[in-house]
Amino acid sequence: MDLLDRLRLDASWNVPYRQHRGRVALTSPRDTCAIDFGASEGIDEGTVFLMDTTRNGGQVWLAHTGLGRRAMLQASASLAVAASVGSVSLASAQSSIDAVPMVITDPARVPAAFKESPELASQVAAGKLPAVADRVGKDPLVIQPTRDIGRYGGTWRAGFTGPADNQNIQRLCHDHLLYWDATVTKVIPNVAKAWEISDGGKTITFTLRRGMKWSSGDSFTADDILFWFEDMYGNDELNPSKAAWMAINGKQGIVEKIDEVTVAFKFESPYYGFVEEVACLGAGGHFTNGANAMGIYAPSKYLKQFHPKYTSAEEVDKKAKEAKFDNWVLFFKNRNNANLNTELPVVTAWRVTSPINTPVLGLERNPFYFGVDTEGNQLPYIDKIQMTLAENLEVLNLRAIAAEYDFQVRHIDLAKVPVYKENEARGNYTVKFWLWQHGTDAGFFMNQDFDADPELRQWITSKDFRNALSLGMDRDQLNEAFWLGLGDPGSSAPGPASAFYLGPDSRKLNSVLDATKANELLDKLGLTKRDAQGFRQRLDGKGRLQLEVTTVGAAFINYTGIAQMVSEQWARNLGIKANVTEVERSLMTTRLANNELQIRVWSNDGTDNPFTYPFHGLAYASDSAIGPNSGKWWQSGGKIGTKPEGDLMKQLELLNEGKGKPADERVAIGKEILRLMVDNNWVIGTVGISPAVLGVAIIGNNFGNVPDMVTGSTPGQTPGNARPEQFYFKS
Repeated sequence: MDLLDRLRLDASWNVPYRQHRGRVALTSPRDTCAIDFGASEGIDEGTVFLMDTTRNGGQVWLAHTGLGRRAMLQASASLAVAASVGSVSLASAQSSIDAVPMVITDPARVPAAFKESPELASQVAAGKLPAVADRVGKDPLVIQPTRDIGRYGGTWRAGFTGPADNQNIQRLCHDHLLYWDATVTKVIPNVAKAWEISDGGKTITFTLRRGMKWSSGDSFTADDILFWFEDMYGNDELNPSKAAWMAINGKQGIVEKIDEVTVAFKFESPYYGFVEEVACLGAGGHFTNGANAMGIYAPSKYLKQFHPKYTSAEEVDKKAKEAKFDNWVLFFKNRNNANLNTELPVVTAWRVTSPINTPVLGLERNPFYFGVDTEGNQLPYIDKIQMTLAENLEVLNLRAIAAEYDFQVRHIDLAKVPVYKENEARGNYTVKFWLWQHGTDAGFFMNQDFDADPELRQWITSKDFRNALSLGMDRDQLNEAFWLGLGDPGSSAPGPASAFYLGPDSRKLNSVLDATKANELLDKLGLTKRDAQGFRQRLDGKGRLQLEVTTVGAAFINYTGIAQMVSEQWARNLGIKANVTEVERSLMTTRLANNELQIRVWSNDGTDNPFTYPFHGLAYASDSAIGPNSGKWWQSGGKIGTKPEGDLMKQLELLNEGKGKPADERVAIGKEILRLMVDNNWVIGTVGISPAVLGVAIIGNNFGNVPDMVTGSTPGQTPGNARPEQFYFKS
């Protein structure tokens, strides 16, 4: 019996873990008990689990300091721990933890015949659609469902928070050329059937799927990639700055069409990391990045009517003015925005029928989707998705508690888990936890490019000042107040399941409350004068030193509440005044790109792998909050922005070096990138390695094929890596 089976208890409850001083912490809503069992996978005979319910939600501690890393990583997937009052028994039933959807790449397992939903079958019979075999093509994507071959039908009810919440549907409509498996450890085929690296890593060739089609019924071919590269990416009006992921050693790559289903991306230097880039959010796909004229491919037949190369400039400008756009560029990007343009052809499982700027965001199945299950049933199983606008997180969570959603993992408040648990039976849903390995769910991003106030810039760019702020935080208080004690207080360093884990000391570096040391650092910086209220004064004689902390409402967790508590801690422990301002998410994005922010509070998701999502740990792009101007410089190849200096530049150089190496040679380089992030405290961590951000899943008991556990990941676009197209209604 393996470790997961031995810990499967009769009365199970899916729960997260956290590592703490060599132990694994689990949670349970049950009463205090002890569990004793024999040796298994690194756990000594007689190891006792002690559950202490004196803290919110309860804690179960593995009272064994020598737990092996393999056993700990196994446990980290998700353990079902529960107890009946007075007695506990271990069940030997096979654990379902490992049940996840899989993409089948064996040609022998491609179904010989195909089936479709009754609705589409009736359209075929009426002559409104081609036969299903003609719609899915000769090389369909084959998905083995999590557990069951599903049944067709139903409308999936969910919630969203407004036009800026576009990732809500982008994660469901994942259309990257390549993608990640459920564990986000392996790149798998998606829109592209296969790929090959040749010429010493300088050429990456993609094979597309024969007979694949857009939702309009038009063929998807290499020409759609070439159109994007030459006429969109290569057009300086649409894309004045080129993407860093399309370059290695500062040299942009090129795209060559080999035949109708084969394209080659060629670079002057080895670029082994390009495969992972294509699978990630930066490169993304048409549905995700089309609004920015990015996405690697685009529906060329449809978009040519809006492009001056194929339609006269006069006609294109006329169309733009009639649609109330200032120029053809803005109009073109709007027409290529899958969230807004319901006429836009897509290749995703669902297509938008009611745009994201309306109270009800609606999607319906794409009749030409190229995916099928292992029995040849065209996906998706679910007919429609209906997302209802919630004006704030409180409303969204109240609706989820009231069972108004069939499946919701985005914006679910971890602090409300006890209420969710109390209402599980009444609401006929189940609460699951999906763990993430990024270091902090609410990091304080210190903008190293901020220049609006010379004195504040002096402090924000001071490592000692940042360390003082970090040492002045009481993370245990934050953990209890906003994470129910389930998170891991610490720095921005990733968790132990990350291949780039820096060790336990990295989580505590300058990240344990020490007000004495923090005040010593501030005093040594010369910030010794205080006003009558005890707040430190500026050196230039302009009064109280005041920091501006900016947060977003209606997103994931209570960033504003967390920032306000930290502000109180800084005032009490350090005599530092911090004003907290909450803004709408799109305004945050604009102010960030304009270099107006001093400190931004946000998750540093993606930093468990610096190569696949470097935005939150490096000054990588205009939306990198530790250095937006530096990010612009990096993305543009030095044409705009501000050249980063010191360790900010060293990080980017290491990133570039690592992208040119095979995956196994990148690990040491990636660790050094993250070590620089942690040592410099550009992102001051609070609490992380938890399910708080996109990790608390509310799953209707009638909603099938949702895995018990997938790896939470921004590159994996969770819950996209759970393959929503194979979700279904059981009845």
